Amino acid sequence: MSDTLQPDPRRWKALVFIALAQLMVVLDATVVNIALPHAKEDLGFADSTTQWVITAYALAFGSLLLFGGRVADLWGRRRTFMVGLVGFAAASALGGAAVNTSMLLGARALQGVFGALLAPAALSLLAVMFTDGKERAKAFGIYGAVAGGGGAIGLILGGALTEYLNWRWTFYVNIPFAAVAIAGAVLVIREPAVGLNRNRLDIPGVLLVTTGLVSLVYGFTRAEQEGWGDSSTIGLFVAAAVLLAAFVVVESRVKAPLLPLRVVTDRNRGGVYLSLGMAVIGMFGLFLFLTLYMQGVLGYKPLVNGVAFLPMVVGMITGSTQIGARLMTRVPARYLMAPGFVVASLGLLILTQIDVDTSYWQILPGLVLMGLGMGTAFMPAMSLATYGVQPRDAGVASAMVNTSQQVGGAIGTALLSTVAHSAGTSWAKSHAAAATDPKLFQLQAQVHSYSIAIWAAFGILLLAGLTAGVLINAGKPEHHAEGADAEDAVPVMAH
Repeated sequence: MSDTLQPDPRRWKALVFIALAQLMVVLDATVVNIALPHAKEDLGFADSTTQWVITAYALAFGSLLLFGGRVADLWGRRRTFMVGLVGFAAASALGGAAVNTSMLLGARALQGVFGALLAPAALSLLAVMFTDGKERAKAFGIYGAVAGGGGAIGLILGGALTEYLNWRWTFYVNIPFAAVAIAGAVLVIREPAVGLNRNRLDIPGVLLVTTGLVSLVYGFTRAEQEGWGDSSTIGLFVAAAVLLAAFVVVESRVKAPLLPLRVVTDRNRGGVYLSLGMAVIGMFGLFLFLTLYMQGVLGYKPLVNGVAFLPMVVGMITGSTQIGARLMTRVPARYLMAPGFVVASLGLLILTQIDVDTSYWQILPGLVLMGLGMGTAFMPAMSLATYGVQPRDAGVASAMVNTSQQVGGAIGTALLSTVAHSAGTSWAKSHAAAATDPKLFQLQAQVHSYSIAIWAAFGILLLAGLTAGVLINAGKPEHHAEGADAEDAVPVMAH
């Protein structure tokens, strides 16, 4: 056994700070959402600009993640992790102090840029620090719970900060998070000396994948706003297809590719990226439409709306740490991921039954099942995404996990919003003659649109479960890699 594989005695302390940094990045995707109406009123920007406060972050984050992952492999994960933390904190301070719309949008884009450095560095640090199978399962269980539950926690935190302080604190709250994580990185995080990728950065690859992903994410945003038949929407999708196809060609030919195709062509990792991307569509649909339903139909205040998601967070933590982590070393990953996604879809099935006078207790079982299922599936997905990769590819393999989630979230928001809009319009036209109470009629049309969108999310989650069950065939995780490459590989799954 090479001494390079001896575990770091401070790895569990390091996990606390890595998980804290990941929580900061994940909750930032939703913590600002609830504060948007207040920011809009304060800074006086138009309705059309509101979407860009969300999109600026998603575009920068989603399109630069692969670049961030390769930078982590090149610079070192610890150094990249710290640069990401400092930059994210500075961008958050800028956002909190914003005096106009341009300053706010610029801060959100900068948060995305530094988040794209931070997220893959955090996950790849775990991948190279935890090499024992059982320890790895526990570590990724905690990380998976944070990654899965961060969005819901963001809704709660955003509601509390907006209601009791003001919208600016949804940005300022990141500064103490980052300060603690930076202190932890300095004091306890030590990266293993092996596995850095000293090859030159693949600039053509960076440009092609970044512009391709920006076109793809922006295309779905345009589709939501202007419709699928709009010429600019179609043009963006065509550009995305051409740019991403060119990226694949370039990566297959250059000496040191940004994304080595071996990372994604592996059946198991490819299955994780695909199924996770689809599952996030379902989860984003739940957050989006239940938030609109609770505030717009049931009349919940922002904080109450956030607290209403708590059972889902508890379910995620339970599914990840008590089910996923305990069973991951005993059963193959697909036996956790596929059933997990199916259980989560059953939660959505319950939520399709919402009506204008549905009580919270009727919604609660759906939230719990959604949390349990996603938590159970997320944990082995996070771990399997980096299994079998060489340490020099750990950063970019980790970045692919985040990329699939970001692209899935952007696609899901646009796709399900379009489904909801069409369903609501169609229902209103067909029921207009029977309307007696205009206000009730409007609420009924809204609830119908949310219900149909959740039906679509239910179908997509079932497809995620099927994808995981069919594509992923890795066995139980072994404690260490075997064979000639044992010293150079992140632990593999036994087949």
